[in-house]
Amino acid sequence: MRRAFTVVSDAFWHFSSDDGWAIASHIALSILMALFPFFILLTSLAGFFGSNTLADEVAELLLAAWPVEVADPIIREIHNVLTTTHTGVVTIGAVLAVFFASSGVESLRIGLNRAYSVTETRHWIVLRLEAILYVLVAAIGLLALGFCIVLGPLIFRTALLHMPWLEPLEGTFTIARIAIATVVLIVALIVIHKWLPAGRRRFVEIAPGIAATLVLWLAAGLAFGRYLAGYAWTYVSTYAGLASAMIALVFLYWTASIFIYGGELNAAIFPPKGRDAPVAPADHASRPAS
Repeated sequence: MRRAFTVVSDAFWHFSSDDGWAIASHIALSILMALFPFFILLTSLAGFFGSNTLADEVAELLLAAWPVEVADPIIREIHNVLTTTHTGVVTIGAVLAVFFASSGVESLRIGLNRAYSVTETRHWIVLRLEAILYVLVAAIGLLALGFCIVLGPLIFRTALLHMPWLEPLEGTFTIARIAIATVVLIVALIVIHKWLPAGRRRFVEIAPGIAATLVLWLAAGLAFGRYLAGYAWTYVSTYAGLASAMIALVFLYWTASIFIYGGELNAAIFPPKGRDAPVAPADHASRPAS
């Protein structure tokens, strides 16, 4: 217990000394700004497959683990953007969408480089191209996944014609959707922690932070959803028409803080070379002024 408390507190004080709160706000804003360009890119790619509904399916899949009060307004606005934008404009804008969406990847890289106490030595052009590659691979992978989700119910209904005894299993598709979203999230966290920041880490060195991130995200999602269920009116009265955007931004801020803390937790358990001991505020107060 003492060892666990030491690791948890060490990770927290490093999180504070590494400007974790400020970087979390940067990540939250970058992700929110990259969200719509990313789905515009998805729509452009989906047009090559002859389906404009794939982006909607992927949006619902990615936001399935979010609190309903946060996810529903975003899904609604994404749907409005994707259905009212002219196809030609979407196709031209996809080029810029890739660049803007890659900024969200770069913000994650900055947070993890701080957490793992590593200095980035690669050229910024190489980093940006790598971030764009991550965006394209994620877009194509999610479209393939969304295609499977679209085909799933059709295949199941066809199977019911020959195997009626499968009908009680129809309700499991909602559970399967959440399970798929969870698997996608875990795979994304593994890829981000292992290859996005500078240096290389073994899976055992990133597993504790990923597990802690998932647990804390679940707890934060439940707590934030419960809070919004009773006090969402405070955002409406304060921010009026911007309430939905501010709710999403606050949720992403706490999500990003937990994400960075997961990296700090890994670094506390497996300290990298050159990692200094954090200084708590109480230690500052006890030191004589220089």
